[in-house]
Amino acid sequence: MKELVEVMAKALVDNPDKVQVTEREEGDEIVVELTVDPSDMGKVIGRQGRIAKAIRAVVKAASTKSDKKVVVDIM
Repeated sequence: MKELVEVMAKALVDNPDKVQVTEREEGDEIVVELTVDPSDMGKVIGRQGRIAKAIRAVVKAASTKSDKKVVVDIM
C-alpha cells in the first residue's frame, strides 16, 4: 500500500522529492501516513477533500484482498 500511495501523491504534487510515506501496523489495521510539502497540501487534499477521498477509496479497493483495514492519514 505504501508504494501505491507514494505513486499517486508524487503524480499530484509540484515537489515530488518531498513526498514521504510511512506504513505501520496497529492491531488489525495498517496505517499509511502521507507527508508532503506544505505548499502541496491543497493539491493532495483537493476541494472539499475530494482528492483525499479518492486516494482513500483506491487504497481501500486495493486492500480488499488483505484481512487488515488500511487507513490513510495525510499529515
